[in-house]
Amino acid sequence: MWSGLIGQDDVIVTLQAAVRDAHGPGESGPAMTHAWLVTGPPGSGRSSAATTFAAALVCDEGGCGSCQACRTAAQGGHADVHVEIPEGLVIRLRPTAEELVRMAALAPMTATWRVIVIEDADRLTPDAANHLLKDLEEPTPHTVWILCAPSVNDVLPTIASRTRHVGLRTPSVVSIAAMLVNDCGVDETLAAFAARASQGHVGRARALATDEMTRERRQQYLRSPMNLRDLPSCVVVAGEVFEAVSAVADARADQLDEEEVHLLKSRYYAEGVTRLTGALKRSHDAEAKELAKEQKRRRKRLVIDEVDRAIVDLIGLFRDVLTVQMQAGVELINGEMTAQIEQMAAGSTREDSVRRMDALEHERTVLFSESSPRAVLEAVMVQIKDPKVRVGVA
Repeated sequence: MWSGLIGQDDVIVTLQAAVRDAHGPGESGPAMTHAWLVTGPPGSGRSSAATTFAAALVCDEGGCGSCQACRTAAQGGHADVHVEIPEGLVIRLRPTAEELVRMAALAPMTATWRVIVIEDADRLTPDAANHLLKDLEEPTPHTVWILCAPSVNDVLPTIASRTRHVGLRTPSVVSIAAMLVNDCGVDETLAAFAARASQGHVGRARALATDEMTRERRQQYLRSPMNLRDLPSCVVVAGEVFEAVSAVADARADQLDEEEVHLLKSRYYAEGVTRLTGALKRSHDAEAKELAKEQKRRRKRLVIDEVDRAIVDLIGLFRDVLTVQMQAGVELINGEMTAQIEQMAAGSTREDSVRRMDALEHERTVLFSESSPRAVLEAVMVQIKDPKVRVGVA
């Protein structure tokens, strides 16, 4: 069960010790605590670590990986494990944080522990984070909080001080490639490519290794700088990338939307019922309205996440360009594009490459504000075309 945490041996030792103390006789031992903060760069396995830990806590055997408790916890269906996955840009006080606190107050239904996992806890608004503080400091007996964030600095100091920190590192290319060969059944060449191209992001590596469309989209993102001739072409290329990004996000959003609408209807429309009236109709309509709002927020978030992936790929490209310019002798992330990278390196300076990477990192920050993702892509292309330009996105 713990094998899904790639290159995180120290973290596994810490969490397994906590599980042993959590299942020991009497009170929990010193390795176990009621509030945890799991940090690590994107793709390092924060969510996997949190859900694996949660499954082990609700398993009578401490994480056997094969019992019903382990399976249902891993699949998101265990009654005593709740995983909060934010679909908007932030996690708000109402209704999310208030509902989580209410949920945490309930006694476990079938297991020894009730576990609340918050993915992307860095998105908690100050009001929402402050609402959780008392529960993190004085949790209900047999309730465990597991918060995930990129780093300790990405959550409020008051949150960090009330949790035990577990830090994940970026997995090595070798460990990711080995996982892809063993778990996904891909050949070693494809596994090595996907591991390098993912830049340490395990989920991205899986997608690159197993989905040809993902590989093709990545190539489109990486080749976009080669089509930048002037300012109008920057707008055109940004539009093409945005269309590709939107197609990916819309396909995923449409699938999720359809499943949720079907589930809502199945709860209200029993067999033979074709029309709702009275209080039942009002309740259904209110839920449908709120669901539509959440789905709209999620669709925007999916677009933002895919734009971010495109920018990360471009940062990797210019890191390769700088590597060639400095004659560093380091393996390229995008080794399959060596000829193009060498051409780009010859046609620009080290300072240009550094400016481009700095600009792209800045635009990643801008992206997660209220800015238009398309406008961010346009700013990205303009600053790739001319690294001396700085573009402000409203």
